[in-house]
Amino acid sequence: MASTDVTPTRMELIKTKERITLATKGHKLLKQKRDALILEFFKILKKSQDLRGELVKKMGTAYHSVALSQIYHSYYELQNVSLSMKKEITADIEVKNVMGVKIPHLTNEVDPEAFKVSSLYSIGSTSAKIDNAVTQFNEVLELVIKLAETETAIKRLILEIEKTKRRVNALEFILIPRLNEQKRMISFRLDEMERDSFVSLKVIKRRLEKEKAN
Repeated sequence: MASTDVTPTRMELIKTKERITLATKGHKLLKQKRDALILEFFKILKKSQDLRGELVKKMGTAYHSVALSQIYHSYYELQNVSLSMKKEITADIEVKNVMGVKIPHLTNEVDPEAFKVSSLYSIGSTSAKIDNAVTQFNEVLELVIKLAETETAIKRLILEIEKTKRRVNALEFILIPRLNEQKRMISFRLDEMERDSFVSLKVIKRRLEKEKAN
């Protein structure tokens, strides 16, 4: 509905038309942003699904390698080796800007030898079976980090898409219709005032003509 506080003047009509033009342009830009975000969302979603599938396969392979190493080493021996391994992971995080959405991007890969720095991890005390298990789980960790990156991107994109959709809907179904109604009411009132003025002028003209005739 149009605001009852709006003064029906030519200047107000011009301002209302300018607001409609601005709101329409904003609506178009927001729709383009929403569509671009949705495209990016599905691209990252596909990447996430691929990573999940790859992770499931890699986890199966990694646990199989652990099972093989248990044939050659006792449970306590494997536990001691695993607990003594270096667990610190360093990675550089960059921020990617996608249509105003800040998405973290991990640039450093995990060092494949990082987990082998241990007094209990050596050629003499371990076997190729343990080496293989360590390598497999190292690859699992890399996939987990990549998956975490895509999952974070998906969550942030969903939030931004929802926010953009609300703005698009507010413009399309609330603000623009209200401004159009306001423009219609101002135009109607101006036309009505012009008709009233025209009628008044006609009446005055007739009176003047009648007085002149007398």
